[in-house]
Amino acid sequence: MAYIDVFNGDADGLCALHQLRLADPRESQLITGVKRDIALVKQVKASADDTITILDISLDKNRDALVDVLDTGASVTYVDHHFAGDIPASGNLTAHIDTAAETCTGLIVNRVLDGAHLPWAVVAAFGDNLLDTAREAASSLGLSRAQLDQLQTLGTLLNYNGYGSSLSDLYFAPAELYRRLQPHSNPFTFIENDEAFPALNEGFNSDQTKAKAISAHQQTDKIAIYLFPNDPFARRISGVYANELAQENPDRAHALLSELDCGSYLVSVRAPINNRTGCDELCRQFETGGGRKAAAGINNLPASDLGRFATAMALQFG
Repeated sequence: MAYIDVFNGDADGLCALHQLRLADPRESQLITGVKRDIALVKQVKASADDTITILDISLDKNRDALVDVLDTGASVTYVDHHFAGDIPASGNLTAHIDTAAETCTGLIVNRVLDGAHLPWAVVAAFGDNLLDTAREAASSLGLSRAQLDQLQTLGTLLNYNGYGSSLSDLYFAPAELYRRLQPHSNPFTFIENDEAFPALNEGFNSDQTKAKAISAHQQTDKIAIYLFPNDPFARRISGVYANELAQENPDRAHALLSELDCGSYLVSVRAPINNRTGCDELCRQFETGGGRKAAAGINNLPASDLGRFATAMALQFG
């Protein structure tokens, strides 16, 4: 019998798993990767007595692999907020899927656990750029403004660490970062005591300064498209900087395209804060695209498709 935890390497996936294992501690095999590495279920080698938990990755992108796991007789719990499509019918599957624009996997886990580790769900929501939702969720905790700001910074940094085209782009491999979170039932002790927090904060501030120096490639009152160079800083900052731009311009959709070694682009898209929908529909028009209504991406957009992407984005949000 084995326990296997499969999770997205961003803030939401990390905080979702951390809540579950604080409530139900167990030694498990960890399967994760960079934020865009979502076809993770195919890495699971399951047998009938195994228990698998899958967090914050699209069921739609993992359906065939999930069916293969279920066919072994293994028990699977699946918690997510991305587009799912048809959910397999199996007595071995427990699914908690909610694609509402104002939720995230960490908040869904918080509901399942009846708020047992709410501060970490708040961190997850901040990491997913659900700022108002995070503050509302935190209202019962009695936190000061400074403490709430600390949780927002932590969520931002955990999310920032997940972006990149490979693990070499990241400051910490997501599995290592999760292990660093494990001893901390309280986010504030992690902030105060783990060297990962200042390291990520310093890296983020440096990358953000470089990002702010880049002007929009194309911009209207409805959309803005940024082209970032082929550099690890660009891949690291793309998602979190897109969140920042969305907060600063709540009626505009944003896309950040970071050039890859092959000449294609890694794409991060954010819907307008005032109308959190449409990103998944836009990105699924492209072969390696996917995500959720408020935020989505394309793992490999050929340079020849840049014009088609700009047209599709204008049609989606214009």
